[in-house]
Amino acid sequence: MKKTVSLLMVLTLAATMTACGSKSENNTGNTNTGTANNGTANNGAAGNGTNAGGEEAELTPEPGATLLVWEAKEERPFVEKMMQEFKDKYGVEVKMEEIGAGDQVAKLTTDGPAGIAADVVLFPHDNLGKAVSSGLVLPNDEFEDAAKAENSEIAVNAVTYDGILYGYPRAVETYAMFYNKDLIATPPTSFDEVKTFAKTFNDKKNNKYAFMWDIGNFYFSYPFLSSTGGYVYGNGGQDKADIGLNNEGAIQGATYFASLKKDVLPLKSGDVTYDIKKGLFTGGTLAMNIDGPWAIGDIKKSGINFGVAPIPTIDGKPAVSFSGVKAWYVNSFTKYPNAAKLFARFASTKEAQLEDFTLTGAIPANKEATEDPKIQNDEVVKAFIEQFKNSQYMPSIPEMGNVWTPIGAALSDIWNAGKDPKTALDNAVKQIQDANAAASK
Repeated sequence: MKKTVSLLMVLTLAATMTACGSKSENNTGNTNTGTANNGTANNGAAGNGTNAGGEEAELTPEPGATLLVWEAKEERPFVEKMMQEFKDKYGVEVKMEEIGAGDQVAKLTTDGPAGIAADVVLFPHDNLGKAVSSGLVLPNDEFEDAAKAENSEIAVNAVTYDGILYGYPRAVETYAMFYNKDLIATPPTSFDEVKTFAKTFNDKKNNKYAFMWDIGNFYFSYPFLSSTGGYVYGNGGQDKADIGLNNEGAIQGATYFASLKKDVLPLKSGDVTYDIKKGLFTGGTLAMNIDGPWAIGDIKKSGINFGVAPIPTIDGKPAVSFSGVKAWYVNSFTKYPNAAKLFARFASTKEAQLEDFTLTGAIPANKEATEDPKIQNDEVVKAFIEQFKNSQYMPSIPEMGNVWTPIGAALSDIWNAGKDPKTALDNAVKQIQDANAAASK
């Protein structure tokens, strides 16, 4: 794994590129400085939002400010509405460039120092470590108290790095259990109940199965380690020296995981890919399927009578899924930090998150928004929110990249080859430790 670019390197790169960097046509003439700033207001207001008397000072946009926002194509209806409302309120022109959320940090790494990046970006929280280590985003200092008070604690912690809040939470996601109401009227609340149902429902010859998930993908199999006490990294996912994937709880969970091959899903993990199980579920022969909110559209199109419920308990413990948080961030190289912070706040309030849900189906991070009738009356969304409450956000430190392959291989060995769970997990953790050590040299 390549070493994370340091802040010093980013600033050096900025100095060399500022003179020759030019704005792309998509940036509509909005020019960033190409030099990282500390977020201090340019209009005389203190960067911490207070005046000399200790009273809160209202943040205002810099004179002549214009903004560029990066977001995915699917979010354009929501972002365009926010841009117009923000212009109406603050008189600041905002334009959007279509960049997928997962691509933004990599692009910001080069475009930020060059002065051609968006002023406000949005990406999954697990990319935050890379962004912060490279000095690419400013802390959410002006609206820190509001963000912490209004949003889910899980969401707030996910967009916090090394004790500093950077993100403006906007949407959350995790996975849950879809079930075919015509095959199983009442969703099971425990995997022991799933085992009982599978005994009479499974029919391998006719591709009928009680329950499936993407077995070989650690993202979806994480509950079988975490629910009984396992974890990836300690201290909220930020202590790379504390790996909990082979502790007593993880071994207990992996042992239960192994029992499901015999009692629930007698197939090799390679025969239960994401696309295969999705096809069986939409085809009406799979009773239950673990998937995320991104699958709702295709499942609705299939016409099956479905519901969504939290993942059943695992060995008597509530299932703890991985979760993700999407949030706005302010580019540290923006020429207009005040305006950028105001937009990030404006487009992440309770009202904004409810509008995002209405237009795109995004699940709010805001606590009051999740209690709104339009959310509570939606059986599907409500189930995802319930599961999110019992989730762990994926670690955002760069060392998370060293986890996926070793632990995925360990789960495959346990499932397919019947390898002893402790031996398999110990081996995976050793590989993770070695990779982390190599990256630190």
